[in-house]
Amino acid sequence: MTNWKSYLNSDPTDWLLEVNNPSVRYFTLIDILGQNENSSEVTEAKEKIMMEGMVPKILNKQKEEGYWETAENFYIKTKYKGTVWQIIVLAELGADGADKKIRRSCEFILKNSQDKSSGAFSYYGNGNGGDHNKILPCLTGNMLWSLIKFGYLKDSRIQQGINWIVNYQRFDDGLESVPDEWPYNVGSKKGEACWGKHTCYMCVVKNLKALVEIPPIKRTEGIRSVISKAVEYILVHHIYKQSHNLNAVAKNEWTQFGFPLMWKTDALEILEILTRLGFKDYRMQGAVDLVIAKQNENGRWILEKTFNGRMQANIEQKGKESKWLTLKAVKVLKEFYN
Repeated sequence: MTNWKSYLNSDPTDWLLEVNNPSVRYFTLIDILGQNENSSEVTEAKEKIMMEGMVPKILNKQKEEGYWETAENFYIKTKYKGTVWQIIVLAELGADGADKKIRRSCEFILKNSQDKSSGAFSYYGNGNGGDHNKILPCLTGNMLWSLIKFGYLKDSRIQQGINWIVNYQRFDDGLESVPDEWPYNVGSKKGEACWGKHTCYMCVVKNLKALVEIPPIKRTEGIRSVISKAVEYILVHHIYKQSHNLNAVAKNEWTQFGFPLMWKTDALEILEILTRLGFKDYRMQGAVDLVIAKQNENGRWILEKTFNGRMQANIEQKGKESKWLTLKAVKVLKEFYN
């Protein structure tokens, strides 16, 4: 078998290990070099995530109550400066879930965004949790993934949210008619976008991402079933194609790589999820080839899309070499070709 490094134009590992990005350095040590979490080098890198760079810059803007900007606008009006977006970004950056500011933001969003009756997460609060009729499946997946990353897996509120995904996530690929009961009918425009004749692809990806974060030994039969259905749904689309016309790209933005992605997705994120599960399906090859083709002569990937200017702090620079994308691409190639 060809060594995965042979697909690189140049080895970017030393660049990824530079100390100016402690998060990327930490993930490179464990995901690319395979170092033990308890090694002194990994421990030092992890500690620096909370002391240097983007994480403290974002946390320093947090209000005392655990939110950013205003309490009520945790999702919509302050996109992408509101609380849910900071939780996602901080989880992506590898922030420490035991940190008191991180815990405060997690508890804030659980109190104000999670629908207490279902466990799903809403883009609007009603004074007693998230509004039952304003839930979003992609937000639910993103929040559960982030909260699991922060150590909340055993929390009953997270387990309730996981059960919501198991019970309600759909994988429709062109239904003649769509279901008309909750949660599939919560607002005509949103209901159609999330649960229409073709299930929202981002919802599938984000909910799969959350379930994959659960250790295999702790996955119930229901969780394993949803993971299997979600993976097949993605593979039927060959990652970024139209399932009914594989010669056509479903959305051009899925072939453009960015970080962070927030509620959006791209082929690189999807490949990262599938390769973590150990999949090396032939239907992934086109997307893998796309990843390989996007590297430059230095074996590095360019940031093609960004929310910079709309976030609490800008992460990297559009059009420039991206350590985050390079890390993810190298990780995918390592998993796929090993």
